[in-house]
Amino acid sequence: MGTTSTMKSIKQFNPKAYQRQSFWRAAWKAISRKPGRLVGFIIIVIFTLMAIVGPYLFPKELPIDPNAIYAPLSWKYPLGTDFEGTSNLALIITGARYVLLAAALGALFTVVFGTVLGLVAGYFLGWSDSVIMRITDFFLTVPSFPLLVVLSTVWNFGHPLAMGFILGITGWGGMARAVRSQTLSLRERGFIEAARGLGLSPFYILFREILPNVSSYIGMNLLTSITGCIYAEVGLFFLGVVPFHVNNWGVMLNMAVFSAGAMSSPSALPYLLSPLLALLILTLGIVLFLDAVDEMFNPRLREDA
Repeated sequence: MGTTSTMKSIKQFNPKAYQRQSFWRAAWKAISRKPGRLVGFIIIVIFTLMAIVGPYLFPKELPIDPNAIYAPLSWKYPLGTDFEGTSNLALIITGARYVLLAAALGALFTVVFGTVLGLVAGYFLGWSDSVIMRITDFFLTVPSFPLLVVLSTVWNFGHPLAMGFILGITGWGGMARAVRSQTLSLRERGFIEAARGLGLSPFYILFREILPNVSSYIGMNLLTSITGCIYAEVGLFFLGVVPFHVNNWGVMLNMAVFSAGAMSSPSALPYLLSPLLALLILTLGIVLFLDAVDEMFNPRLREDA
């Protein structure tokens, strides 16, 4: 009887499911271990929910109240109003979708391009390494933000996917060089030599043996890239080089500085400070959460390891 139940439990055991549960359990433990990490996680969740449900909470055309132009902070208008009497909080919430989606796509493209090219360059070496590194040097030499300004005159960045793609292809250089450096050190390790001796394909070795060993850096770089992409896209909208047909925090900053006179009118300051406050809080949340991400992907940092 005991043998039958034991065999049944062995058959029902799913190693992959157990590993997933162990990862999420360890992730939550890493997040809740320190108050700062939990605060960062909560901030990220709040802004993510804003991006998801914000456009459904407010109509496409936000209501305008001519009697509430530059209204002070109140229960009705927690962040005041703009030069048309529109709630600044509503503008922040509805603008979060484009900001976060474009930044997340930009960071994803950055990590994918940089990781793949860095792995290939560091493992295969030879002509592929030379070509990839010369292209990388070009993108590292040319300042990325001025390049984005120039490219904005050619492509329409109104769609988050287009914005994310262009942020990715202009920002992958540092990621590729760092991954290449780590790949160079890993390719001479004993377990990689053993995998080659067994006749495993180079791509299997790259993505099943080397890639997991650089996952900590990739996870950290993904979040830091999101922060950089947020400031880059908001900066483009602030300069006015991207069409204003989408709601974005950069558009608020542009209108506040160049059209609404927020720099000289005290009553207009909430309109200027609202997007800056949103950027500050979101960046703070990401920075606080980075510590937890590092622990998730690096077991040596766990206090109970």
